[in-house]
Amino acid sequence: MFFITYLRRELRCRMRQAVFIALGLALGVGLVVTVAAASAGVNKAQSGVLSALYGVGTDITVTGNAPPPHYSSAGSTQPAKVTPPSKNGQTLQISPGGGAQICDNGHCVNAAGRTYDRLIPPYQEPISASTVAVVARLHDVAAAAGVLTLVDSAITYPANSAGSPQLATFTVDGVGTGHTPVGPLAAATISSGHFFTAADSHADVAVVDSGYAASSNLKTGSTITINQVRFTVIGIDTQPQETSPPDVYIALARAQTLATATKNLGGSVANTVNLIYVAAASAADIPVVQHEISRRLPGDIVTAAGSLASQVTGSVSTAARLTSDLGKWVSVLVLIAAFAVASLLTMAAVARRAAEFGTLKALGWPTRRIIAQVLGESLATGIAGAAAGIGLGFAGAAIIAAVAPRLSATAPSSTIGSMQQVIQAGGTALGNRTVVVPLSPSITIGVIVLAVILAMAGSLLAGALGSWRIARLRPAGALALVA
Repeated sequence: MFFITYLRRELRCRMRQAVFIALGLALGVGLVVTVAAASAGVNKAQSGVLSALYGVGTDITVTGNAPPPHYSSAGSTQPAKVTPPSKNGQTLQISPGGGAQICDNGHCVNAAGRTYDRLIPPYQEPISASTVAVVARLHDVAAAAGVLTLVDSAITYPANSAGSPQLATFTVDGVGTGHTPVGPLAAATISSGHFFTAADSHADVAVVDSGYAASSNLKTGSTITINQVRFTVIGIDTQPQETSPPDVYIALARAQTLATATKNLGGSVANTVNLIYVAAASAADIPVVQHEISRRLPGDIVTAAGSLASQVTGSVSTAARLTSDLGKWVSVLVLIAAFAVASLLTMAAVARRAAEFGTLKALGWPTRRIIAQVLGESLATGIAGAAAGIGLGFAGAAIIAAVAPRLSATAPSSTIGSMQQVIQAGGTALGNRTVVVPLSPSITIGVIVLAVILAMAGSLLAGALGSWRIARLRPAGALALVA
């Protein structure tokens, strides 16, 4: 009890010194907390990017390899064709001179004033739908979902030769009608209507993303034309802000039926998918699962989120480098400076209290008791510095959240180009996909604990140096300083 009373009296008598030491520690700790919060925000942004490119909860994706070109590209002397597998399918022929014809069951007409509407899968080999079940049964795989990614492209040719063809496209995902923890609808919430039911497997119904619904003036009950078939909108879904979802979702079985009529490059897509989302049981299992899938599916491309992260560029990557390199070293330097200031102030205070400590020794206080008293004062100052540092860290994180611009990230992705690109280039356009995400610094319990530990370490270091001076203090020399 006397220890606490004496400690409180000494801190009150030396309030200015205690405040300076606490503020020095608080500045160092506050910067560390701010940098850690910013780093956590960048990591969260990177996770958002990978979720947007990969799908929420997805650790690994499986896609088919691109097959060799099946038909002529731009500049060829032969007409370019997209040939359906069924005899009743529609084709588009473009002559070397630029003339376009729409053919149906061998009967061709001039494309002027007409619309050629097709649902096109990517330029890659399809994957058998049964493969999804094989992957889902692998050890350490928590869930797997197969998706058929498509693009509906409609080319409308003008009635006269003066105008240019008008292209309208939107993305379509064929998904399972049951809920899975991975896939494009894993993190979606329904804002109007409802999701698919088992009865919708072969029905002409669709769920539309809220962004596309707003831009296209669609709502529950509206109709949308996909590959010349009218679909009824049964639901409007909302995805997390940082994701980049497809425009329209339809049942996987229905998508396979519609896309089969186009036979784009990779052949018929009946009973196939072209993208498999995989979630591992734990992060530690991802390399094992990736290796096992690659062994089972040697002809397909198996990619883990970590390998995609290394290809991400843009302001997210720049911010990550700043927080991990510059921010880390600045934090270390400021901490060293804060600890040095605290230590110097404590040692100076001990030197000024030499007479006091000499008197206490002369009264019978052992050296260890005086050292404990100095360490106690330093520890109390460290607690105050930790509290102030955490407050400064929260303030710094709030300022970053208020003034920081939205971050962008660009990653290479195989996306569907326009119908004209498919016809002219002999496949889908390979490009980059850019995602914009907000920077939201976050302070976790771990960061707060780290701040407290750092403040305590700094204060105890200062107290230890001061105690070293006390241990060397002789009572007779100290008493000579008493006025």
